[in-house]
Amino acid sequence: MSDPFVVVGGDAAGLSAASKARREAPERDVVVFEKGRWISYAHCGTPYFVKGEVDGLDDLLSLSPDAVAERGVDLRREHEVTGVNVDAETVGVDGPNGQFEQPYDDLLVATGAHAVTDPIDGHELDAALPMHGLDNAAATRALLMDPDADHLGAVGGEAYVDRERVERCGALDPPETVAIVGGGYVGVEMAEAFSAHDLDVHLFQRPEHVLESFGEPIAERVEETLREHDVTLHLGEEVTRLEDDGNGRVGGLTCADGSTLSCELALVGIGVRPNTDLLADTPVALGESGAVAVDEFGATTVDGVYAAGDCAETTHAVTGESTWVPLGLTANRAGRAVGTTVARTDHDTESDGDTGGHGGVSPADREPVGTVAGTAVTKAFELEVGRTGITDHEAAREHGFDAVTETITTRSRSGYYPGAAETTVTLVADRESERLLGGAIAGTDRAAVRIDTVATALEAGMTVGDLERTDLAYAPPFSPVWDPVLTAAKVLRGSLDE
Repeated sequence: MSDPFVVVGGDAAGLSAASKARREAPERDVVVFEKGRWISYAHCGTPYFVKGEVDGLDDLLSLSPDAVAERGVDLRREHEVTGVNVDAETVGVDGPNGQFEQPYDDLLVATGAHAVTDPIDGHELDAALPMHGLDNAAATRALLMDPDADHLGAVGGEAYVDRERVERCGALDPPETVAIVGGGYVGVEMAEAFSAHDLDVHLFQRPEHVLESFGEPIAERVEETLREHDVTLHLGEEVTRLEDDGNGRVGGLTCADGSTLSCELALVGIGVRPNTDLLADTPVALGESGAVAVDEFGATTVDGVYAAGDCAETTHAVTGESTWVPLGLTANRAGRAVGTTVARTDHDTESDGDTGGHGGVSPADREPVGTVAGTAVTKAFELEVGRTGITDHEAAREHGFDAVTETITTRSRSGYYPGAAETTVTLVADRESERLLGGAIAGTDRAAVRIDTVATALEAGMTVGDLERTDLAYAPPFSPVWDPVLTAAKVLRGSLDE
């Protein structure tokens, strides 16, 4: 075994890269360092675990440590990489048996992102939790249970979970009122989760609408649905402080305008930031977003060092510029691509002008990580929503587009067929080129997956006319003759022709 490929981070991007590299180049050492106990888990499933639709944390694991070992990957949990020496091509590691230096021939930084909580005073109180990571999910679910319940047995994942934290949170009296700070994906999904536990749910959002990137028409449908399910919305209100109840636990909150709310649980979901501190003393460049700058193959500005997942930028499918979109598919796909490129690297061949600083791997053998359009779906109770590309006119102008938007509402199936439901579609295009820029969708009848049609059109660089002429399937149980996306394209094209 030789030419060690070292991966920092044992989740989506890291283990995708490690598994692919080991499979393609079985003669190489592949070492993965993960500072925590959890690996390869479905972060997006945590709201449904808290709700109770997912039985235990074990169900959210994609790979176990034993499964990783069976793939020939040297996985070392509870090993924190504390520094990178790009000149010596080593990483410093702090593990259970002390500190040591690990050499590498190729290095992937897949350190993910962390929840943002510091703008809010009191975020360190008991029962003030971010919904980021399985330990936070376990603590939240334990808080909702009776103090006499078997908390560890209920949350699962006993081989990995922070047992002391689960027991500490489980010993507290269950809350009656919860404040969700932040109306993004997590905030909306957690409103549904907490409602299932019969809590008085309040959602605070500093902007005027939840799910801002979906556009106003879609956001308004989400807000209507949340209110119908007795979620109290505080839109345009900024939470500045969580109040101590006198025992080190959340007792309420205060907003910038001086308004207050009494609550026993606060979930803070105001965003995430890339974990890049590891590279602070290296020449590896960061992008404008603060995430690691990479090329189309996931390579950083230092030869032999790659970055992928929530800590790395990527290229936007519409603008062609670097962007930061921390989502699961982006991480898995980029990790797999880096693993492929690394497996094809011949370290017996020196870099030259033909390899562009990628060791002995030729341009034809490098695997691109792909572009992103920010495609995402979520749900608020029975309402499904999806979005992709650029939906905001100001953002479009910043990238040189003159945006035109149309929103339509139509049926999801033929009107005479049972189950048809109102589906709202927003499409955005550039006036001059008529190129499709983005879109969003909302409805209760398989609406979210329709956004994939729009995302595919964006990746293909299609115009609105191209989309309108797309041959989508039709049958009464599935769609009207004119699919809602096609109807939106038809209306938008008419506006462009005016």
